Amino acid sequence: MKITDNIFSPTKTAAALCIQAVLAATPALAQQDQGDSSKDTKVLEQITVTAQKRTQSIQEVPISIATLSGEKFENMFSAGEDILALASRVPGLYAESSNGRAAPRFYIRGLGNTDFDLAASQPVSIIMDEVVMENVILKSFPLFDVERVEVIRGPQGTLFGRNTTAGIIKFDTVKPSQDFDAVLETALGTLGTLNVEAAIGNGITDELSFRLSVLSQNRGDWIDNEYTGEKDAMGGFHENAARLQLLYELDDFSALLNLHTRDLNGTSSIFRANGVDTGSNKLNDSYDRDRVSYNQGDNNFQRYNGDGASLKLDKEFDGFTLTSISAYETADGRGKGDIDGGVAGEGPGFIPFDAVTEDRLEDLKQFTQEIRFASSGTDGYDWQFGGFYFDSSFGVTSVDGFFGATTVFHENLTWALFGQGSYELSDKLTLTGGVRYTYDEKDFRVGDQNVDGFALVIGAAQIQDYEDINVDDNQVSWELSANYQISSDSMVFGRIARGFRAQTIQGRDVAFEAPPSVADSETIDSIEFGFKSDFLQDTLRLNTAIFYYQIDDIQLSAIGGETQGNQLINADKGNGKGFEVDIEYLASDNLTLTAGYSYNDTELDDATLTVAPCGSGQCTVLDPLVDGNALIDGNPFPQAPKTIFNITARYTMPMGDDGELFVYTDWAWQGDTNLFLYEAEEFNISGNYEGGLRIGYENFVDEYSVALFGRNITDRDNIRGAIDFNNNTVFVNDPRIFGIEFRKNFY
Repeated sequence: MKITDNIFSPTKTAAALCIQAVLAATPALAQQDQGDSSKDTKVLEQITVTAQKRTQSIQEVPISIATLSGEKFENMFSAGEDILALASRVPGLYAESSNGRAAPRFYIRGLGNTDFDLAASQPVSIIMDEVVMENVILKSFPLFDVERVEVIRGPQGTLFGRNTTAGIIKFDTVKPSQDFDAVLETALGTLGTLNVEAAIGNGITDELSFRLSVLSQNRGDWIDNEYTGEKDAMGGFHENAARLQLLYELDDFSALLNLHTRDLNGTSSIFRANGVDTGSNKLNDSYDRDRVSYNQGDNNFQRYNGDGASLKLDKEFDGFTLTSISAYETADGRGKGDIDGGVAGEGPGFIPFDAVTEDRLEDLKQFTQEIRFASSGTDGYDWQFGGFYFDSSFGVTSVDGFFGATTVFHENLTWALFGQGSYELSDKLTLTGGVRYTYDEKDFRVGDQNVDGFALVIGAAQIQDYEDINVDDNQVSWELSANYQISSDSMVFGRIARGFRAQTIQGRDVAFEAPPSVADSETIDSIEFGFKSDFLQDTLRLNTAIFYYQIDDIQLSAIGGETQGNQLINADKGNGKGFEVDIEYLASDNLTLTAGYSYNDTELDDATLTVAPCGSGQCTVLDPLVDGNALIDGNPFPQAPKTIFNITARYTMPMGDDGELFVYTDWAWQGDTNLFLYEAEEFNISGNYEGGLRIGYENFVDEYSVALFGRNITDRDNIRGAIDFNNNTVFVNDPRIFGIEFRKNFY
């Protein structure tokens, strides 16, 4: 695998401008420090991460990693946004969903899965408080009282329980302590937005402490249904969640119990029929953010709830620590949608037939157990090894107006042994190696089909003829990395890794009289090189990485098209290459700037693989056609932005000795993104962006702040995805929200 200079030529200028813009402002600050060395000058905060299951400085970890915390993280959720707000806020990270707030789909370095089914398997792992959230509903658990988010790019598995080929998004919440601590945050905004977040913690005894965190996010319905004449019929949500943590600590032992729950009553994605014209990828005159015309879907309702518990035990021995993490998660719920986005025969535009679907997640149960041994107090070397067990089961019922309700059942059992060690060859050079063995088994069976109302059941007897499916695989994954400390403030690293994602089963098509599909296991070989440094007396931080990966038998989801299916397929290979740049600059004591840029060039490599495109004349297919199907060889991965660019700026003005006025803004841009496996003029988007603004006052003595905020302040209409089997249906981002927020800390 060779990475040549011309790979990155399309974006050299943009990357250079990003870096130069930050460096341009540095001379004045450097000169000030040289002229008065006795003057106290602010420096960038040292960021610690646990990407390697140890608390380390982000500048020491030989992995491409980015973090979000504090104001930069909290500002994204001021208006009650869900986990999708993370999209494009970190270089190389994207997220989208056609299932409202309930089932997000994540992509790292262009690698993800567009499957919208509730049984979808994804190559990006979500880990919350050290517990993997595998099902898409578990991945959508609300974010509140979060201490830190880590986006760990590239294949992972030699340290984490669940294997992943694309990367990990890791959430760590604030933990209990013996010191009293409480926070209350409320926000009131347009469109009936009302959000409340609160937490309180303290010691109960000398050994036992607690932390209780709660969240309530609310928005009123604001979209009219012109077909039924209902005003403010949909678009809102009410989501409540809570978490109770109990921490018991002795000299060499600790136990952390985490109990959590969530309840969501909201709106599924809003589909808009013929939102783009044939030959165009721009929203047309029929699009109106505040109105739709639905004759089905019951106003696209969505209701999900879930409960979970985890217990982490740590026991220190002479030279090592034993950790056990046991977790149990449950969830169920349902959502419904008018999929055609309009009314057949009435529009907007030409809609050949009505399509409505309801999906139900039934009795999801997930149990995980991780055992880990980690060295402590060693000099010059560190080691960890452990085992992981995962067991989940659930049913998915798909309800369609023609075929009735069909239920399929999924079970997944996997276990793994993993280990990793680091050795300091010298004061400057450290080598790290890891290995993992994984066994994965999946079972699938078809349940009953029930006729709802006047549903037309075509060949229903054949549903029962589908045999149960059982697949299993086992493979070894590994990684090897080296980091070299150039100076006390700079390091370079290199990493090669092999990842593995087991076979997956998709049974959604059974509900529509088609057989289930199975995708073979995929393996990824990845190589990356990076540079991390703090410059200018710790006021400028620059982290960069360049990468290349190749996936054999890449798993893909062929969705929609004239076949209206959801089939798993494998392409021979998939390739990705690119780079990421993360910059943080303390331009002065009052101004902090951050910038991030990523370039992802992905390509499918399979000379014969075809998929069904949109209907004839509906869209402009750009790929060669073979017997009416689109040849996708050479196409980019679906929903893989070629570029992501984000910036933030925070400026403060002192107000006496007690507080300060502040202005904070954040912006994110998304480059060329192909929505499907095939390429079409209508389904390739570019130039999406959103901006946020926050203006307020913070009092350091009384520990409170008050701020005016705005999200999507330009009220930008961004296409996030599309449905192609019926008409040129699209769905878009959230509208502009303005509001006021108050936060108070108690100590």
